[in-house]
Amino acid sequence: MSLGDEHGARGEDGGYGGTGQTRTRLPDSAGDVYGGPRRGTRSSSRSLVTVVGVVVLLIAAIAFANRGGGDSGSEDGGGGGKAGAAPTSATGERPVKSKAAGIPTGYAQDDQGAQSAAANYTVALGSDGMFNTAKRHEIVQTIADPSALDQLQSGFDADYSAAFLKKIGLDDDGGAPAGSTFVNRTLPVGTKVTSSSADAATVEVWCNSLFGLTGESSTKPVTSGWFTVTVKLNWANDDWKVLETSQKTGPTPVNGDNPVSGSDEIGKAVEEFGGFTYAR
Repeated sequence: MSLGDEHGARGEDGGYGGTGQTRTRLPDSAGDVYGGPRRGTRSSSRSLVTVVGVVVLLIAAIAFANRGGGDSGSEDGGGGGKAGAAPTSATGERPVKSKAAGIPTGYAQDDQGAQSAAANYTVALGSDGMFNTAKRHEIVQTIADPSALDQLQSGFDADYSAAFLKKIGLDDDGGAPAGSTFVNRTLPVGTKVTSSSADAATVEVWCNSLFGLTGESSTKPVTSGWFTVTVKLNWANDDWKVLETSQKTGPTPVNGDNPVSGSDEIGKAVEEFGGFTYAR
């Protein structure tokens, strides 16, 4: 199943196939938002927490200082039984060698390269460019495996129909109404490999997204959503290429208490803050 299989539900909720946005309010002092009891606060408890916090910081500082000048190989999980880097930490490897159609390409033929490719391809497939026919074709042709190109292309073309664009307030070319800015941005939070071989990999990409229209008259304000995209990749033409994609909702954290920004502020932020090249 491709991302395109689920795009029809996206228009009002954001995310690849529609990630429902439900604002969760924090409960009162009766309990923790995750179900646990909320304990009363006492000055003695605060003092104890402060003391413990200071001790922990001192221990961490001493441990960090003692690491200085150590053998870099000691962090690999070898020698002396020391634990390696946390599995969710960034590797620092150079993610790509080039770009095509503005999309990072040229990944290493290993798990790290596959994860970097999946993240950046997810960003491209979750961009506002997908709502314009010419740009959409360029994106799909850049990232698709040759054997899957026609299927992916036809699927996305069907999803981004004129009727769908009209439903979310865009014209036939994916343009926003005058005085509005169309926002569609996908933000990978992390990746993991669920299966891999020398020339194939399946990668899950956990994402946050922004979707909607700015503007005083907008009936579809910019909202955020959470979802996980599964990307099946094949090694072809010296790079990782997309065979198929699918998406599911979540994991979704509790919304914070940040005040909602105005339409003009959101529109300006989207125009001024550029995106990233993602690397595992």
